[in-house]
Amino acid sequence: MLTMTQVKNIRKMYFEEGKNISQISSETGHCRKTVRGYLSKEDWNEEIPKVKKKNNFPKLEQFKPLIDTWLYEDKKAKRKQRHTAKHIYKRLQEECNGFNCSYRTVASYVSQKKKEIFSTKNAYLPLEHIPGEAQVDFGSADFYENGKLYSGKYLNLSFPYSNKGYLQLFKGENQECLFEGLKTIFEHIGGVPTRIWFDNTSTIVTKVIKGGARNLTDDFLRFKEHYRFEVAFCNVEAGHEKGNVENKVGYHRRNLLVPVPKFQSLIDFNKELLQKCESDAKREHYRKEGTIEDLYRADSESLLELPATSFDASKYITVKTNGYATFVLNKGMHEYSVAPKYANEHVLVKLTAFNVIVLDESYREIVRHDRLYGDSKQQSMQWVPYLEQLARRPGALKYTGVYQMLPQPLSEYMECLNKRDRGNVLMVIARLTQKGSFEQAVGTVCAALQHGVTDVDSLLSLHRRLYENIPQIEPVRLPEHIPQLIRYEPDLTAYDKNLGGR
Repeated sequence: MLTMTQVKNIRKMYFEEGKNISQISSETGHCRKTVRGYLSKEDWNEEIPKVKKKNNFPKLEQFKPLIDTWLYEDKKAKRKQRHTAKHIYKRLQEECNGFNCSYRTVASYVSQKKKEIFSTKNAYLPLEHIPGEAQVDFGSADFYENGKLYSGKYLNLSFPYSNKGYLQLFKGENQECLFEGLKTIFEHIGGVPTRIWFDNTSTIVTKVIKGGARNLTDDFLRFKEHYRFEVAFCNVEAGHEKGNVENKVGYHRRNLLVPVPKFQSLIDFNKELLQKCESDAKREHYRKEGTIEDLYRADSESLLELPATSFDASKYITVKTNGYATFVLNKGMHEYSVAPKYANEHVLVKLTAFNVIVLDESYREIVRHDRLYGDSKQQSMQWVPYLEQLARRPGALKYTGVYQMLPQPLSEYMECLNKRDRGNVLMVIARLTQKGSFEQAVGTVCAALQHGVTDVDSLLSLHRRLYENIPQIEPVRLPEHIPQLIRYEPDLTAYDKNLGGR
């Protein structure tokens, strides 16, 4: 398999330099079949050579707007369905009265215009933004999810032409967040911007080369080629060059993230944010005539089509677990559990913007964690696999490393039980963890310690009372006209006489 850099070079030679498959095969040393395979792959898109100095083509002047329209429309079409110079020349002959230019003139202009339209190299910031182009940047904002405070990041995508923008909120800023946010926005708007401006962030750019070129990460190249958008970068330490999205970052924070958001599900809240962005677009544009939504129609009409296949925004890595069947990420700061049977083994981990998912050799899910973010040491434990295994071998509890990992109330509670009861209680705690959460199960154990109870039924009863919505039944109140029953005291002396004292 060729590297992304090699693939990019092959496609550049074919699409941008005009070389045929034989020439590319000869120059690169790769077989024709390999070259042809990468050229027909729809998930790839590469740089175009520098734009050469324009010729005036005065005889073609009145036909240039029509040619430009056809070529700009081609940006939304697949490569094999785009106009060739020959096809454009033929259409001009058939559709335009008074057309008398030579094919060579048309071909020269088309070649020059194609490089101008499709090239990303040495691009410059336009004074008048073109419909369909977008800018991307991250901002910082706090939020509460299930009562817990997070210092999060939010991805902003804005269209400078119409000033319409979208945002997605995350707990951090990494490659998976970038891809997930863009993918969600693309699918919401039903298309892909033709060109997107980025900062020189390390999740995208590995090196800025003298002269302005960039070495891009393989993962970003795959994402870019999959959606077929062109990419442009600001100069180093010149984020102001994409001023529209810089302003949008502040606008979104002030208008959509104040007061500090509080919600139960971050994924559901992100869906609400997209709808709020649609409502926000109904306001008047700050400079142009009409609403933002009216102007956005031109952006929408210029979008590229979504690819037929969905992009997997996840990242897959292999990690080695320790003796406790846990592993660490983020330079050892974040620890995640697997299951006791996977101690000291290699496991496959799927990283998403929201989750860390451990998979077995058949790609089936073993355990799922909420992804941890931040530079402090944190631990995420899924206790059910550990509790179930300990329940099967309660006698070995004190001799396992897992015992040292248990919260203090739980280990204290275990001290009060005999060997048989430990197994039953551990299995009940596993059930309560699955039913609610491990924190709720530990809370139930704390209540049991306070009441001095150790039986299983008491644990279940306490958990229901603490964490389940049990309806409180009001006492029945009889109407006033119904008389109260008089307490009856029976006289049992007659029975005593008949029994004769027996």
